[in-house]
Amino acid sequence: MTDPVQAILGHSFTRPDLLREALTHRSALQGKARHRGSNERLEFIGDRVLGLVMAEWLAERFPDEQEGELGRRLAQLVSQPVLAEVAEAIGLDDVLSVAPGEARAGVKRRATVLADALEAALGALYLDGGLAAAQRFIRHAWDGIMTRQSEPPKDAKTALQEWAQKRATMPIYTIAERIGPPHAPMFTVRVMVGEATASGTAGSKRAAEQAAAEALLQVLSA
Repeated sequence: MTDPVQAILGHSFTRPDLLREALTHRSALQGKARHRGSNERLEFIGDRVLGLVMAEWLAERFPDEQEGELGRRLAQLVSQPVLAEVAEAIGLDDVLSVAPGEARAGVKRRATVLADALEAALGALYLDGGLAAAQRFIRHAWDGIMTRQSEPPKDAKTALQEWAQKRATMPIYTIAERIGPPHAPMFTVRVMVGEATASGTAGSKRAAEQAAAEALLQVLSA
């Protein structure tokens, strides 16, 4: 299983156990305490590696842009939809290990699962080959996406606010629900512009607001 993935990542692993862990979804470890051996820990590392490498690349590629513009580019390039797009493009879903029932339910095609697996693979790549190996892969895998990003993207809240201002109104955000323990809360935020409304759910208030704004933009553009 690991040979084709090593070819995809452009790296020959001296510790194949890292790659095996990166490709193991927690559902494949049912019964094991705290999902030991799943890709969640490597995902944590890969997220930070991706952010660092991408920030360096953006600063190099757009030397005249300031923090706000670079930040919007970064947020888009490391977003879940883009990560899922890259993971699917390189065939990571074909080699991801999940429970048989989850596989039949199509869990390998879920954007969140694909994004997490890609970040875990990046974490494994970094731990085995160092930052240079991770950088080589990221610059290759994201090249087309980086190239097509000609202008700094607007985040959803900014885009919604500009849409509303043109119509002499402003978005109104409210927390509809907060669930989960203090260390891992989930927020559902509702946003309203005039008579139109939508909601979004995420692990932080800010991310939930962005999700709600994006959902309302889709409603308004339909």
